[in-house]
Amino acid sequence: MKAIQLEKPGSFRMIEVEMPVDPGPGEALVRVHQVGICGTDLGGYLGKMPFFSYPRIPGHELGVEVVAVGEGVSRVAVGDRCSVEPYLNCQKCHACRRGHTNCCHHNQTLGVHCDGGLRRFYTVPARKLHRSRSLGFEQLALVETLAIGRHAVERAAPKPGETVLVVGAGPIGLSVIEFAKLSGARTVVMDMNAHRLAFVREVMGVQDTIEVRGDASDIEELGAATGGDLAESVIDATGSNRSMSRALEFCSFAGRLVYVGITQAELSFLHAPVLHRRELTLLASRNALPGDFSRIIEYIEQDRIDTRPWITHRSDFEGMAARFPDWLKPETGVIKAMVTVD
Repeated sequence: MKAIQLEKPGSFRMIEVEMPVDPGPGEALVRVHQVGICGTDLGGYLGKMPFFSYPRIPGHELGVEVVAVGEGVSRVAVGDRCSVEPYLNCQKCHACRRGHTNCCHHNQTLGVHCDGGLRRFYTVPARKLHRSRSLGFEQLALVETLAIGRHAVERAAPKPGETVLVVGAGPIGLSVIEFAKLSGARTVVMDMNAHRLAFVREVMGVQDTIEVRGDASDIEELGAATGGDLAESVIDATGSNRSMSRALEFCSFAGRLVYVGITQAELSFLHAPVLHRRELTLLASRNALPGDFSRIIEYIEQDRIDTRPWITHRSDFEGMAARFPDWLKPETGVIKAMVTVD
């Protein structure tokens, strides 16, 4: 069976791997139909993703079909179309026992810490499958990206009438925007890329956007939009240590700052007294929880989330390695690339 392996930063190769054996107790054998490419994959290719190890078969945004189930599996059946919750948790550590399966002490994320879905078949714990009777495989492959955004917004806990500032309008930022809007809070989006901001306005319907200049004018623009109150919730989805280091400046008094983007670089709060003066709350957001997946599938099925604008680029399995470098270029307008594994 063929698989695509990222052997080291900047270098994909096609390899042969063994077909999985019949699933064991609690497991399901799935056929991969669609794989979404996200910032983690791009960061792994560039060598900038802190949790990535090499060589690795990437792929954790997956739309799959169940082809066999092991003993004791009842939540899914052969033929079910599913999204995959790719965070393999131990179920025994302190975090898992408290329900924080997204940050298991021994977490193994498919395509990051262990081999993922850029292959036709693989075996996964059946508890990690979330089925839908109506969604297509591309929609199911988008659920994980959306789950990251939903979990980040849950961490920020915005209320109707408040302002949520989303910093960074890449794929993760866009998923945050979806759920910031659903929260009933006013949504403001900040990014350096004018094309991304145009997409946010024209496709996602968010009219309050700010093109980042990296100086005090950014704060002034946000203040003008909020009557001087700034944002009760700020969610930084950039993965840029420079952006993350100044994000607290956008928080209102008693505001909340959530980091969902990841950086390997050092963070430095140049205006640290603001943290105390405004009594800010600093939070991180990692992965997502099982409930995020099931809720998102419901939202898409109910047309509360329109997935159609998300997929801007596509590739077949064999052509992915050649196309991948173009997906790193902002001028190509990539929002989400999808790989067909069939």
